[in-house]
Amino acid sequence: MKILATAALGLVFMTQLVSAQFKQTPLPYAYNALEGSIDAETMEIHYSKHGAAYVGNLNKAIAGTPLEKESLVKILSGISKQNAAVRNNAGGHYNHELFWTILTPEKNTQPSEKLAKAINESFGSLTAFKEKMSKAGADRFGSGWAWLIVTPNKKLAVTSTANQDNPLMDIAEVKGTPILGIDVWEHAYYLKYQNKRADYLSAIWNVINWKEINRRYEAALSGKVE
Repeated sequence: MKILATAALGLVFMTQLVSAQFKQTPLPYAYNALEGSIDAETMEIHYSKHGAAYVGNLNKAIAGTPLEKESLVKILSGISKQNAAVRNNAGGHYNHELFWTILTPEKNTQPSEKLAKAINESFGSLTAFKEKMSKAGADRFGSGWAWLIVTPNKKLAVTSTANQDNPLMDIAEVKGTPILGIDVWEHAYYLKYQNKRADYLSAIWNVINWKEINRRYEAALSGKVE
């Protein structure tokens, strides 16, 4: 009987794993790959604890509901109809999955010619854009995110959201497709920078993955939301 019970429990556990709607994408670099700008301990805790918690809690929040069959983007687009657990964890999962990809140990990646032109038209220069983006992160009271988005009319804009909200949500003050997001929750920087968020926001530009942002920009222009 014990063997049968153990087997049954194992089958239930495996079924839960298989049926989990959302999963973490493996981190595309080592935890210590961004040292100098983001320390290894922060990256490990951020990815394996915080990021993992959002996806795990999201799967629990939607278990047995019609949301199990929906895409993450679709869930976010109607987030005003959902409870706090879905809102916080769907946002947290999306935001972090984007965040891992727009960081890189590769040096000196650059905006594409097309994106650089759009940045210059929207903000005046790349330097001015970085200053505006960093200010959006620095001025976000409490926890949240700074974003570079492609608006519905295909223009660039910088915005900020609280907590784990993002511009894909129907509740966002400024809506659009995120192509760059900077996490300004304390768990993203506190071990290295303590209360000096501005120092973190300055250093993070050393590890920004413009190749990925270029790709996301082209996708957003074509109407694809990732």
